[in-house]
Amino acid sequence: MKMVMAVIKPFKLDEVRDALTELGIQGLTVTEVRGFGRQRGHTEIYRGAEYEVNYLPKLKLELAVADEMADRVLETITNTAQTAFVPAKAVTMLFSVNTDRRISLSYVSRRLGASGAIAATICSLAAPALAADELNSGDTAWMLTSSLLQLMMNVPGVALFYGGMVRKKNVLATLMQSFAVCCMASIIWMVIGYSLAFSGEGPFIGDLGQLFLAGISVGSMNGTIPESVFMMFQMTFAIITPALITGAVAERVKFSSLMVFLALWLVLVYAPVTHWVWGGGGFLGNAGVLDFAGGTVVHINSGVAALVLCLVVGKRVGYGRENLSPHDLVLTMIGASLLWVGWFGFNAGSELAADGRAGMAMAVTQIATAAAALAWMFAEWMTRGKPSVLGIASGAVAGLVAITPASGFVLPGGALVLGLVAGTGCFFSVTWLKHKLGYDDALDVFGVHGIGGIIGAILTGVFAAEAVGGTAGLLEGNSAQVGLQLYGVG
Repeated sequence: MKMVMAVIKPFKLDEVRDALTELGIQGLTVTEVRGFGRQRGHTEIYRGAEYEVNYLPKLKLELAVADEMADRVLETITNTAQTAFVPAKAVTMLFSVNTDRRISLSYVSRRLGASGAIAATICSLAAPALAADELNSGDTAWMLTSSLLQLMMNVPGVALFYGGMVRKKNVLATLMQSFAVCCMASIIWMVIGYSLAFSGEGPFIGDLGQLFLAGISVGSMNGTIPESVFMMFQMTFAIITPALITGAVAERVKFSSLMVFLALWLVLVYAPVTHWVWGGGGFLGNAGVLDFAGGTVVHINSGVAALVLCLVVGKRVGYGRENLSPHDLVLTMIGASLLWVGWFGFNAGSELAADGRAGMAMAVTQIATAAAALAWMFAEWMTRGKPSVLGIASGAVAGLVAITPASGFVLPGGALVLGLVAGTGCFFSVTWLKHKLGYDDALDVFGVHGIGGIIGAILTGVFAAEAVGGTAGLLEGNSAQVGLQLYGVG
């Protein structure tokens, strides 16, 4: 018997396993390891923060085989684990001592998927295989909870928030839109959205390597959590983003047309933008644009789409002449409260771990939201003579939106100022800018999510603290970060 050991890229595991099964190999032990090839010392961008990377995640495979099978197993692993076309000269014999052999493949072209180095070793060992590393149960439990909190933001959060703001005759249609979008987006994300957003390393869009969630199994990992949990967490982003857009054209759009538009928008707009910011090789993320939890991906993205859609569809019948007041602000307040609670999964969950940064993200989310709600309330009080339930609820959502890109980068003081600016800025966007420009954004999606997202994205570059997210902002001497944030917004 001989022990075969191979180090491969994680996403190649299923292909290698299937190839070995065809050879009749049934037993295989997998261990998470870290190593480097030509990539040693490169920098990596994760949600806007730059890290020096010396060791990359890999998987070590171990299996015992009969002597006569050793060469075939080595050849199978070597051929199957390739991630790009490799010329013959890239395969190098490192050493050959007695029955020991080691082969290393180097992938020198980043454009072809670089970082695909593998090493396979056969040695005469009889030692038992090592057990695979265990996932972090605390991180996994928190991410499961965060996914549920985020799902609650749409059903029933957004559904009730929007449902209370429309006229009584349109409340069921509005609820239906949120619920149907939740169902549709879930399937689109499973079929193609996740793959386009998080597979591949292209600058503009991913690939189809994980179409229908190919390659995700019970043992697939993303950091310290199962990849299935990561996929589900990201699915909730894909659910709520198009659901937000529905508010812009509430009370005047055909249901079937809206569903077709949002389905296409998810594939053609949302998935690529997600890849730009969070996907491997995305050009905005690689440029250093900071977006911790979706200021650009979710809020600016949905806000701009909402503005364009309401301009194309046109105004509601009776707009400016009839009473279009909300029919039940109790529903709206309940919806806003659910959004507030669920948003902790949105922001603190984006750390993908139960740690100090997640705790800080939760704290600054609460501070910014409260500050924005009070800022909107007082702005309304000063300009209109009295505050309103709709106003303070809208202000809270504006604060939640604005802190989203900054939540993993700022300290409480920055969050306080950011919330005050967002609450005031969104108030004037909704009460003055909309009427000045003459568009009918029925439930103020652009005024709150678009403008709030832009304010949050820019001020992230001002208040970012190196002690929190590893990147300094303007107040810590890094004025270039504001320029990068403007680039991301543009």
